[in-house]
Amino acid sequence: MSALGGPLPLPVVLAGARGHGRQHLENIRRLQDKGLVRLAGICELTPLTQEELGRDQLPEQSTDFGALLESTGAVIAVICTPIPTHTDLALTAAERGVHLLLEKPPAPSYAEFRRMADGVAAAGVVCQIGFQSLGSHAVPAIREFLAKGALGPVLGVGAAGAWARDEAYYRRAPWAGRRRLNGAEVIDGVLTNPLAHAVATALALDGATRAEDVERVETELARANDIESDDTSCVRVTTGTGPVTVAATLCAERPGEPYVLVHGGSGRITFWYKQDRVLVQRSGRGPREIEYGRTDLLENLVEHLTGGAELLVPPDSTGAFMKVVEAIRLAPDPAALPKGAWDLVPGENRRVVHGIDALVTAAAENLALYSELGAPWALPNEVSTR
Repeated sequence: MSALGGPLPLPVVLAGARGHGRQHLENIRRLQDKGLVRLAGICELTPLTQEELGRDQLPEQSTDFGALLESTGAVIAVICTPIPTHTDLALTAAERGVHLLLEKPPAPSYAEFRRMADGVAAAGVVCQIGFQSLGSHAVPAIREFLAKGALGPVLGVGAAGAWARDEAYYRRAPWAGRRRLNGAEVIDGVLTNPLAHAVATALALDGATRAEDVERVETELARANDIESDDTSCVRVTTGTGPVTVAATLCAERPGEPYVLVHGGSGRITFWYKQDRVLVQRSGRGPREIEYGRTDLLENLVEHLTGGAELLVPPDSTGAFMKVVEAIRLAPDPAALPKGAWDLVPGENRRVVHGIDALVTAAAENLALYSELGAPWALPNEVSTR
């Protein structure tokens, strides 16, 4: 038992149980089987059916998030709803003393992020931001390795993500692929949502996690799809320790695993963050591959509330990421790629940008932007954060 959490299992309300929210539902079931939590309620616009819930008993369901938190006596709320709703729902929970697992990105703008983070802090509740890659045991291991100087001086950090999404991906919800909707900020771009983990993980390995660690952000945002936001982009973040360059696309020729690449004076580390797999290459030594475990973020939140475990991803540890989101928000709207730059893959209904896989790889390897690598369609833009 804990003054913060109360006795196990802790009652949990899930806001947003369809789409990506199904992963949270499955994870709550896993922790329920371990006796750590209990699914007390689900907040959805349309209630889940018994068929959707499967073996679970139907929990209390409501479209009124605040009322549901109160009626269920929830200790934790998991919020997996559209990006523009994150701040208000988080504050609704905080006002009722309910702790949070808030899906990434935490907010569509830095101002909304600060409103959320400051409100949560003032309410005295705990908030975990859902960057699951930061639960990987590889992250502290790599940071300790670098702190010991095992790679020599760190020259910079690159990250690469080449994924594929068909056109239906952008039709799955009204906010998908939008920068704004009905006057509200959304900023659902490749670097701020689907491959946001690449940005957050690269910044974490650089040691730049707080907002004040970011000095400058350069952006190049483009789109091959018929959307408002970006699907093929890169950023270079100047921090107090070095450049962090992240290149990503949802229009890959051959989709692959995203990774972060740490460049050192005497070697390099490649971290495939979805697989918790690390490759260490050092001058004069053979390559060494290591697989790490991972701590689930909801389980870590429960352990924090009931046993005092260190919270892995509190809001302020994502401040640097939110500065990148803000730079992308303030950048000019993404440029539409000329038709000669992409093709529609027959039978797959997805667009592929010519040569993008090599560009993404080269950006991470050289800490360079697309325009510096010769992409004729790239339009540089810079936002100072100080």
